Amino acid sequence: MNIPAPTRKPRDDELDVFGLTHTGKVRPNNEDQFVIARIHKRVDVLATSLPDQHRLSMSDERLASLLMVADGVGGLSSGEEASATALEVAMQYVNHSMNCYYSAKSSDAPFIEELQAAAMHAHEAVVAKSGAEGRKGRMATTLTLWMGVWPNFYLLQVGDSRYYLWRQGTLTQVSRDQTIAQDLVDQGVMSRTAAKSSQFANVLSSALGADEATPVVTKLQSEWNAVHLLCSDGLTKHVTDERLAERLAAMTSAKELCEQLLQDALDGGGTDNITIVVGRAVPNEGEEKR
Repeated sequence: MNIPAPTRKPRDDELDVFGLTHTGKVRPNNEDQFVIARIHKRVDVLATSLPDQHRLSMSDERLASLLMVADGVGGLSSGEEASATALEVAMQYVNHSMNCYYSAKSSDAPFIEELQAAAMHAHEAVVAKSGAEGRKGRMATTLTLWMGVWPNFYLLQVGDSRYYLWRQGTLTQVSRDQTIAQDLVDQGVMSRTAAKSSQFANVLSSALGADEATPVVTKLQSEWNAVHLLCSDGLTKHVTDERLAERLAAMTSAKELCEQLLQDALDGGGTDNITIVVGRAVPNEGEEKR
């Protein structure tokens, strides 16, 4: 499907974004983490001889929007530390990625490489923390990172936390689950139906801190009113794609949608930690939608 290129970047007040995380009904602690952030450029006037410096042009334009979800593995505090470490380290490298984006606009390759490098730095940080003196057991985490740099957005994924795109009445799972079950489906060894109930459905074939970490970056074009949904598998274990589509079709706000989907997951059993982040760009009344 060819989507017409948007001509106006949404203002900050036209972004409807919300996120939440919940322990669920069974787990004793929450190993999920999420981040919602905006990256701005700013001019600070440090000194001037002008009598009214407020008349100077001080830009605070948004350069990018950032959404991240991480689902830790390891039990007790290890999973929490793994997911927190991944998000903290990824955030440290986001600024460098943005510098690379604006210095190499003729090609996406350097920017995509920087995003992949950010994931690998997070991987190394989780491995180092896992190997710290006195720590028992292994720790790892998924990472699903969405970065909107108008008029495009980029998805970085490691593990099985998902990213869904709701656009023009159609729900698409853009991310690919990096699990043993999905690998078997891709190889033609197992059907999709069998994979859902397989013992390998939640066994990660790639994760930050694990033996294998394979960050995948996907570039897509932004669009007004498209809805971006990131979530841990605590949601998708209990809420079908059909139910997601029903909720998205009737959506009134990101906050309400997150709360409704959380309740759906809890009503379905709530057997895992649940994290949901939703974002969209909605033109204010009176503004022309492009």
